[in-house]
Amino acid sequence: MRKAKGQSQGVMINGRRLSFGERVARDFHHNWMLYLMLLPIVVYYLIFKFGPMFGLSIAFMDYKPAKGFLNSSWVGFKHFKNFFSDYYFGRLLRNTIRISVFSLLTFPAPIILALLLNELRSKWFSKWAQTITYIPHFISTVVICGIIVKLTNSTGGITAILHNLFGMEKETLLNHTEYFLPIYILSDLWQTIGWNSIIYLSALAGIDQELYDAAKVDGAGRFMQVIYITIPCLMPTIIIMLILKMGKIFDVGYEKIMLLYNPAIYGSADVINTYVYRKGLIDAQYSYSAAVGLFNCVVSFTLVTITNKLSKKASGSGLW
Repeated sequence: MRKAKGQSQGVMINGRRLSFGERVARDFHHNWMLYLMLLPIVVYYLIFKFGPMFGLSIAFMDYKPAKGFLNSSWVGFKHFKNFFSDYYFGRLLRNTIRISVFSLLTFPAPIILALLLNELRSKWFSKWAQTITYIPHFISTVVICGIIVKLTNSTGGITAILHNLFGMEKETLLNHTEYFLPIYILSDLWQTIGWNSIIYLSALAGIDQELYDAAKVDGAGRFMQVIYITIPCLMPTIIIMLILKMGKIFDVGYEKIMLLYNPAIYGSADVINTYVYRKGLIDAQYSYSAAVGLFNCVVSFTLVTITNKLSKKASGSGLW
């Protein structure tokens, strides 16, 4: 029995246990086409993900492009200390957390949309509604921000509607700090809600229909089926997506913010990523910006780890 089990797992052949290298070679021989398909992805991550990590070393040195990595002087945690004592540190941290938390509050929106689309009885209308909600995701961020700027300027459509309904002054909304956050969150929700609902629709399609049939026999209506069948079956997917979302809580999309903000609203719109961009590419403070970016990554990784551990303790499922 033990030998048969080993043979079924490809561990033993003719009574001899295969070494790790032999098992790898055997698996590669049988699945070489799958490994070939995987090769471009591995090369991409090695070049564009792991390769640039060597550059993180400049966060601990006074990097000068003319001197290079080897001849630049090491300064330890100097740039980290300068960032923590920077005048703008509190503002950057506060704005990053505030925008991230409000973005996190929109996390249930794709789940609700997926549940609503799943309950539609008309397949034609369901497909049409999905297509309409997906379209904004494929529009360039530059185009999206251009539309937002046009609609929220002093003569824009949104400004005109707010003026007619609430009597607001006809002025550019993005010049006021109190309007930036609602504009950013609502536009981001409009752009991503349809695309983010795809994974939940896929999870819904995988739920065993016999569970619903049994619930109907027990007299459960549509609402009760959603509460006691649909949502519990979606919970593992929801937990994984929430963990990934927590990892991006400090990774606020700087491209969109840079295209929307201006010096007049730095007080509420400037975040860590935009600060890194200005210091690194505009002011050419490469080591300082690398230190700030590394701090951002460490905090994000810590949040993912903590969220994953809490999820495994609370529900028994996690990302790893």
